Amino acid sequence: MTERLHSQIIGKGRPLLILHGFLGMSDNWKTLGSTYAESNFEVHLIDQRNHGKSFWSSDFDYGVLSNDLEGYMNDHSLEKAIILGHSMGGKTAMQFACSFSEKTEKLIVADIAPKYYPPHHQWIIDGLNTLDFDTIKSRSEADDILKERISDWGVRQFLLKNLYWVEKGKLGLRFNLDVLSEKMNEIGENINTTDRYTGPTLFLRGDRSEYIVESDLPEIKKHFPHAILETVSNAGHWLHAENPEQFLEKSLSFLNS
Repeated sequence: MTERLHSQIIGKGRPLLILHGFLGMSDNWKTLGSTYAESNFEVHLIDQRNHGKSFWSSDFDYGVLSNDLEGYMNDHSLEKAIILGHSMGGKTAMQFACSFSEKTEKLIVADIAPKYYPPHHQWIIDGLNTLDFDTIKSRSEADDILKERISDWGVRQFLLKNLYWVEKGKLGLRFNLDVLSEKMNEIGENINTTDRYTGPTLFLRGDRSEYIVESDLPEIKKHFPHAILETVSNAGHWLHAENPEQFLEKSLSFLNS
């Protein structure tokens, strides 16, 4: 039996599939998703494999994640959809649009470029690997342990959203830490060199983020010849959370054009 991705579906209208980033989940997009739903979109907030409530698997690369999405669309009888992805989800979205362009109405990529990124989350993975759920009995205990490795309160809160009660008295994490620790190189991988998607594409970057720089434009245009690049002000890498108003305004303007 083929494993299926978990999702939350809100609203009615044009299908809009939203993909979270590394160590994230569909819940991260609930507030924005509801706002898109009010603008006549059927919003699918999707947990990618090894994240959220979706299945766990030792296979993990952008080809596999893109195929998961195609399977998801077939399951939900979606012939065509708008794909929006942030960071790792943006890479999945790019790969999907190139591999399944006939199923992609429009593409929005949030703060990631079609290039290789060296692994840079190791400190977070190291911090998470210090959590021992045989002894940790509360969220605040987990936070105290993470504090020793991860000083940024916002990053810790983002990670701790993944805490849940596996069974009575036993906490765990929603993401598959073992596989994701092992596949760190895959997270930074690029899409295939010859991949192209010629449909309408919007790249959004945070003005305080260094994930997309001016010198990435030729590479963006090589893969996505109709891409436009816009900048969200007062925002870093988590631009949709740091300036949701401007993120919405720019994305909706593109979606409705």
